[in-house]
Amino acid sequence: MHDILDLERYPLDRPGSPGWQAMVDRCRAELAQDGMFSLDGLMKPEVAQGAADALQGKFKTESFHHKREHNVYFKDTVDGLAPDHPALKKVETSNFTLCADQFQGSPVLRLYDWPPFAAFLAATMDKENLYTMDDPLARLNIMSYGADQALNWHFDRSEFTTTMLLQAPDEGGEFIYSPELRSDDDPNYEGVERLLAGEDPNMRAITLAPGTLNIFRGKNSPHRVGTVKGAKTRVIAVFTFYERPGVRFTDAENIGFYGRAS
Repeated sequence: MHDILDLERYPLDRPGSPGWQAMVDRCRAELAQDGMFSLDGLMKPEVAQGAADALQGKFKTESFHHKREHNVYFKDTVDGLAPDHPALKKVETSNFTLCADQFQGSPVLRLYDWPPFAAFLAATMDKENLYTMDDPLARLNIMSYGADQALNWHFDRSEFTTTMLLQAPDEGGEFIYSPELRSDDDPNYEGVERLLAGEDPNMRAITLAPGTLNIFRGKNSPHRVGTVKGAKTRVIAVFTFYERPGVRFTDAENIGFYGRAS
């Protein structure tokens, strides 16, 4: 993996070594403090850019245009909230998505299937094990955001979200989030209302560089991607891991996410 990753700075290939443990400890501390950690340039920037360049044609001809109006929960109703509650305000998301079966041989897929990658992530998240998905579509997605497109406010279904930026846009495309806005015991609907009104004092925005691995607690930290401006698209890979092996989405889920079944 030395041809695609900076394993001198980030010794993922040496689990249990002092350098590896120091890296894991730092990532755990940042997760605890900020709800997020990043490894800037884990994938060599020229490799990340090459992976994005290789998909330009596929995004034009094979990608699924995911466009929908939704609320932050991706649910039509939420128990305890009136249909017109401000926390259920509708927002719009738009992007183009490619699935893992559409970029075989990509360095991003090589990273996903490399066992030390999952082992490192499990250690940072204090999990016993993490496993890649068996689903040929959902296991790894690469998404493109063009001019005036954005991923809008939402909570994730999974506890952690793992992404890597491959190409930065000319303008916009910031990652914006509010760390631990809710908890498993407190939905904090008033806080969600303030967030959607642009009045959350804890809202943060970061700009990622190509090749950066970014891990964040997406289940309780609402987040979005700022609207992209300019001709250059924002291209990002989203890795999906589970704590049990063999996970696949149903055909209905895949059709909803990607417009086709596996």
